[in-house]
Amino acid sequence: MTDKPAYAPVKRRAPITPGSPCVGICRMNRETGLCDGCLRTLDEIAAWSSMDAAARAQVMAALPARGTPAEEAPPQRGAPR
Repeated sequence: MTDKPAYAPVKRRAPITPGSPCVGICRMNRETGLCDGCLRTLDEIAAWSSMDAAARAQVMAALPARGTPAEEAPPQRGAPR
């Protein structure tokens, strides 16, 4: 028997910051083209996981000028009020 582990330890990468601005209210606004929850475009949302820190910071810096994000999702159709 050897002293080596049977598997190689997994090297985890540190998360890229800034983190996602997603607040779990994922609803695209047809008038603005932005998500009501995080105020990102579909292209920004789709590319987020592959963006480097500088690109993410650029998107984050643009968000305040886009308005105020929704605080909660509206009730779904047919849901009791």
